[in-house]
Amino acid sequence: MTLMNDLPHARHFIDGAWTESGTVEESTDPATGEVLGTFADGGAPEARAAIDAARRAFETGDWARDRDLRARALFEMSDRMAERRDELVGLLSRENGKIPAEAALEIDLTISKIRYYGALALTESGRASEVKPGLYSMTLRQPAGVAGVIAPWNSPVILSVRSFAPALAAGATVALKLPAQTALTNSLLYEIVAATTALPRGVFNAFTESGSSGARLIVADPGVDVISYTGSTHVGRSIMADASASLKGMSLELGGKTPMIVFDDADLDAAVPVLTKAITTFTGQFCMTGSRILVQRGIADALRTRLSAALEAVRVGPGTDPTSEMGPLIDRANADRVEREISDAAEYARILVRGGRITDGPLAAGAFLRPALVEVDDVDWPIVQQEIFGPVATFEVFDDEADAVARANATEFGLAASIWTRDVDRPLRVGRELEAGTVWANTWAVIVDQMEEGGFKQSGVGRLNGERALEEFQEIKHIVHPAPRAS
Repeated sequence: MTLMNDLPHARHFIDGAWTESGTVEESTDPATGEVLGTFADGGAPEARAAIDAARRAFETGDWARDRDLRARALFEMSDRMAERRDELVGLLSRENGKIPAEAALEIDLTISKIRYYGALALTESGRASEVKPGLYSMTLRQPAGVAGVIAPWNSPVILSVRSFAPALAAGATVALKLPAQTALTNSLLYEIVAATTALPRGVFNAFTESGSSGARLIVADPGVDVISYTGSTHVGRSIMADASASLKGMSLELGGKTPMIVFDDADLDAAVPVLTKAITTFTGQFCMTGSRILVQRGIADALRTRLSAALEAVRVGPGTDPTSEMGPLIDRANADRVEREISDAAEYARILVRGGRITDGPLAAGAFLRPALVEVDDVDWPIVQQEIFGPVATFEVFDDEADAVARANATEFGLAASIWTRDVDRPLRVGRELEAGTVWANTWAVIVDQMEEGGFKQSGVGRLNGERALEEFQEIKHIVHPAPRAS
């Protein structure tokens, strides 16, 4: 980043060079509305340049063929990020609104993820066999080409790295679009990648935009071979439709409506703090937010009382206050949107904890609201069916395992679920029936680099993390070689 009028100024990084745009916008602190800096606001021209640079690097350089180079670059990149870890944590907290502990969690998980893919660049392999006498057959994995990566503002560092690190490890080159809400954080990430001396020019290209023209070009352009997108289900459907003309490879992690299923035999002392964090972590702006609390009838009264009290006690405030347990939403517009969702729900559901916008006192200038809990009977009600993307959860009572499964599966989403019980077999028995890509037993939001992550139903297609993530950016080539035994 450079300085402009004594404030940081964020730029794009394309074809090994820092670039500007014709439009400059401001980045603001969601806790105060204060201007943090300015940024070059990109679009289709930057996307065009990023795609073209990535294509040249893929076709003319050694990146696609040299796995040692790829591993070396990723290991160095992780070291560069570790060196600037504290700087990233501080900026992410201030610009994105996360409390410092949550910002640190994002960055620390990102560093390990880059290292994991550096290792995987070396260990990935194909198969070979003599399928018939004298007939040899082998499969080789080759990089798909140019990867277009589009990541959201809620966790911009880890969600962009989760896509572009396996793309780079696989031998693809990258055109990355990140959103304007985290422009300064984006630029710091670009700086870290740019400082990676082992990374050849044009292999990684990134721009920031407030609109969608650049992202749309990445999706539709025939020079992009595979798309990796994290975001809403609505936009994911549009991306799939727009990319259909060129039949691109597609990895989409989309919306979620995570059911947290609490059985009568659950340990509420262990469950209540985790349920509270599941609703409030990242201020509920998380695809795996525990936005549906499903509780068995026998303990419904106890959990209702305890969870309501826990949510009412959550300390809302800016990341600069060490006592804050939940920060602001990304901006006032989103805070107002969530407030309307709560008000609408009050017309048909029972409000257990009102929460909502903070409109007076020192927090009124920011995008703050308190967490809300809404009791519902009908799974067809809008607050159950729609992803709120804020610290709002429903409270739903069920009778038995079959009822719990039916309720949990009653939305179009299938990203994750959590089961709370002392029965050692129930998590496997119930988890098998849940339409969700990740199921936790007596915990929540535990994600590891080595194991795949993704959604069922309208929560997406493809998988990231684990070895499968590399496959999202590769093609499989079958080579047949007749070599009969000499007569």
